[in-house]
Amino acid sequence: MILMYIFETYLDLRQHAALKLPTLPKSLVGVISSEKFEKSRVYSLDKSYFHFVNEAVSIIMDTAILCFGVLPWSWKISGEYLVSIGLDPENEILHSLGFWAGGMIWSEVTDLPFSLYSTFVIEARHGFNKQTIWLFFRDMFKGICLSIILGPPIVAAIIIIVQKGGPYLAIYLWGFMFVLSIVMMTIYPILIAPLFNKFSPLPDGELREKIENLASSLKFPLKKLFVVDGSTRSSHSNAYMYGFFKNNRIALYDTLIQQCENTEEVVAIISHELGHWKLNHTMYTFIAVQVLTFLQIGGFTLARNSKDLFRSFGFDTQPVLIGLIIFERTVNLLQHLLSFGLNLVIRSFEFQADAFAKKLGYVKALRAGLVKLQEENLSSMNTDPWYSAYHYTCPPAVERLAVLDEPDKKVE
Repeated sequence: MILMYIFETYLDLRQHAALKLPTLPKSLVGVISSEKFEKSRVYSLDKSYFHFVNEAVSIIMDTAILCFGVLPWSWKISGEYLVSIGLDPENEILHSLGFWAGGMIWSEVTDLPFSLYSTFVIEARHGFNKQTIWLFFRDMFKGICLSIILGPPIVAAIIIIVQKGGPYLAIYLWGFMFVLSIVMMTIYPILIAPLFNKFSPLPDGELREKIENLASSLKFPLKKLFVVDGSTRSSHSNAYMYGFFKNNRIALYDTLIQQCENTEEVVAIISHELGHWKLNHTMYTFIAVQVLTFLQIGGFTLARNSKDLFRSFGFDTQPVLIGLIIFERTVNLLQHLLSFGLNLVIRSFEFQADAFAKKLGYVKALRAGLVKLQEENLSSMNTDPWYSAYHYTCPPAVERLAVLDEPDKKVE
């Protein structure tokens, strides 16, 4: 864990050095004003300094938790609490839920100062934060309520499956996680996302007509087209698709519509998103994630019966939830390597989606839209290639623009 922290800090230092560069990259010279560049540089450096502090605190806390036996102590305390309220600590599901609740409280408390500083100091200082302190805590409360509603049945189901899975445990557990991912992907945009943002139908007009015509020309089964009130929380912008089969939807942040100079730029950005659908990127990514999930579950089933592994973390018993936590810690390096490999694939998908939009004739509008979003979001304009490859699933605009400017280059 510490070695991973050192390696990632090295990448952070490389990125920090790139952010300090006083000149624009070649592909943005004459496109981005010096004023916008300087604002972007200051904003990126502010976030970089904050990131160094956040990561340092995280590694110190995680190391202390492991070295001082906080995990077994917390497990013991949660059992004693169950006894104090008249419940049986020998019931693994109840004991695990008590432990899980304590971990959730700890996570909320330790994350709160960083979330507050990021939102109300850094984001506010650079003109992005639009939410009030009341809205911040209301969203936080809703998130906690969702965790209380969804967490216990999921934890209980996993424990029961592991206890009764037998020789086919890996298949049963993966099947449960597969169904859970489908259910969450289905209900999140319909039931959960509207708890935090307002989704309104895109009004009739030129923009709606152009998006519908584009979707129709690609035979994209567009069911609904929404505008999301992202401006109530931040002036950052976004657009995304969601849904399955014949029930696909597109959501545009109101900030995206406001920031783009004309409808053609918005449509060009949507053409990039539709490129992901047409080229089956979403399906390929989903399949890859499922394969990785199955491999991780298979590894867990091999490690869960190791008494020595549990003892090395201070446990005399072998609770399922604790086993999952220990396994995640143990294979941390391997998970990072697998995530990096998947990250490289997803990055290639982004370039392919740009090439798709380019073939549709949106290269000029897409380029203008990317530049506009780069300016308005004050995105990092100088990026270290190693840092970018490791961290960014979506390549920085400067890399995408450089490829778009090469008309004869085939993007793979």
